[in-house]
Amino acid sequence: MKFIISLILIALLSFAFSLYLPWWSIAIVSFGVPLVIWQKPYLDFIAGFAALFLLWGGLAWYTSSANNHLLAEKIAVLVINKNSPLTLITITALAGALVAGLSALTGSLLRGIIWKKA
Repeated sequence: MKFIISLILIALLSFAFSLYLPWWSIAIVSFGVPLVIWQKPYLDFIAGFAALFLLWGGLAWYTSSANNHLLAEKIAVLVINKNSPLTLITITALAGALVAGLSALTGSLLRGIIWKKA
């Protein structure tokens, strides 16, 4: 139950923060949620990774489908030398997911260090 709450909270707060702050605000959210919701570090990593993979993947797909993936096809040819918008969307989702997952893992491990000293 904590895992699902953490996943949803990271996704919703990341979406809300990214409306007004730079893209890296997802790291702040992913760092903060594990400080509040106690889980094992690997579960925090998976929650942050999955939340941002789904969020950024969904947003990239939604934005790209608005113009029938025309821009994504052209950018995919430039970046990965393939005419595959789905691959570009997956790479975008993986980039955000890695940032969030590692940030959530850092927050979880820092929480453990702080509470061992107390």
